Amino acid sequence: MDALEAIMTTRAIRRFTDEPVSPDDVWTCLRAAQQGPSGGNVQPTRYLVVTDPGVRAEVGRLYRSAFTRYTSVAPERTDATGVRISRSANHLADTLGSVPVIVFFLMPRLPSLVEGIDIGPVHASVYPAVQNFCLAARALGLGTTLTTVIRVCHDEALELLGVPAKWEIAAMVPLGHPAERFSVAKRRDVADLTSFDRWS
Repeated sequence: MDALEAIMTTRAIRRFTDEPVSPDDVWTCLRAAQQGPSGGNVQPTRYLVVTDPGVRAEVGRLYRSAFTRYTSVAPERTDATGVRISRSANHLADTLGSVPVIVFFLMPRLPSLVEGIDIGPVHASVYPAVQNFCLAARALGLGTTLTTVIRVCHDEALELLGVPAKWEIAAMVPLGHPAERFSVAKRRDVADLTSFDRWS
């Protein structure tokens, strides 16, 4: 698939079929993720791939709990787009445990490397890997969505997955065959969001 086509048609997929994902496809997506750039090439990302049905079910229950807690305090969107996204997100929360593959992108809990100097969060060195993973999945005809809602139950998730406390979840990405169509997502016009040389 042409790279620009993959970029333009990679969108949040939250409805999946129960068709299994081949291990080869998972590895292809992981190899693509690992090619993502990171600050100083430190490559902080670790990947935890959940395929066991029992563990997926437990992750699904935990995610449903996290999502319920999140939506109880998050502002409600009543516009048409907000209602559609809310319905889609609720569907994922109800069905995550049955998605064939769930990938956790983990990063170490790190203090600032240079005292008193802010060079940005370490998460910035993880999210290129997430995007590469999603783009590779799109090229293979697989759907993904990036979610961080599981962090509402962060410590419980680490315990469930046996992850040492020195790590944290930067993102969680379900992976499967889409039960909805790929398309170019509606976005704001980039011309309205762009300045050159100075803010305007």
